Amino acid sequence: MKIKKRTKPDWLKIDISSNQYVKKMRKILKDNDLHTVCEEAKCPNRGECWRNSEATVMILGDKCSRNCRFCAVETGPDREIDLDEPEHVANAIKRIGLDYCVITSVTRDDLPDGGCKIWAETITKIREYNPDCKVEVLIPDFQGKKEDLDRVFAAQPHVVGHNLETVPQLYPKARPQANYQQSLEVIQYAHNQGQITKSGIMVGLGETNQQVVDLMQDAFDAGCELFTIGQYLQPTQQHLPVDRYVTPDEFKYFEKEGRKIGFKNVMSGPLVRSSYKAKEMYKAALE
Repeated sequence: MKIKKRTKPDWLKIDISSNQYVKKMRKILKDNDLHTVCEEAKCPNRGECWRNSEATVMILGDKCSRNCRFCAVETGPDREIDLDEPEHVANAIKRIGLDYCVITSVTRDDLPDGGCKIWAETITKIREYNPDCKVEVLIPDFQGKKEDLDRVFAAQPHVVGHNLETVPQLYPKARPQANYQQSLEVIQYAHNQGQITKSGIMVGLGETNQQVVDLMQDAFDAGCELFTIGQYLQPTQQHLPVDRYVTPDEFKYFEKEGRKIGFKNVMSGPLVRSSYKAKEMYKAALE
């Protein structure tokens, strides 16, 4: 039986096709052979963020070794690692003129070190070429390998993010190759190593509001300080369908509950994504 596609509510409708900043950023990225999660994951905020010269650069290629059923990033064998990528990223950030950048990556379970060497070198190069630029990282789980995490942390990012993505009850259908407890342990390990920690989820996949609150409590108990919540949007017909569109009032409820739990900052809204207003969240963590 064909599943009827849900109609997007007005609060989710955004048109960025003619945004001049989108065109400018795409040119800079193309010139440096780089990818952004803004484009690959079809982020609805890329027009707003690029207008403010903010972007989330995706390293280690544009194909993921995992096949999460919510994610727009392609799955499959990727090209060889570009050893010059750290320098390309640092140069692009300098050209854009960022004072705060977010770096993320596809998951590379196919690599012996999960790509942590490139991760560390990218952070180091950014700091070298852009000494006034703060560096936030949104990392994969590195299969829980502490030696790989240590290598990333040693490069001294300013914020370490690792997304839980969805409630544990939905992991079997949404993240079959990931492990909820392992992701909590990654957050906890980062916190124990003195990192400012951040995580986020999508809603609208079939979770209950209480499950969202329970997850936030789990994240906080693991040492997470900053938290984001946004609406899941189905990238293609091959991905999980939207179970429901969460209302703006419900997002306000999640934010209120998150602040009650004790997070230093919570961003919760239909169009919120992991890196949305990242600099603002970082500042809140320092207060």
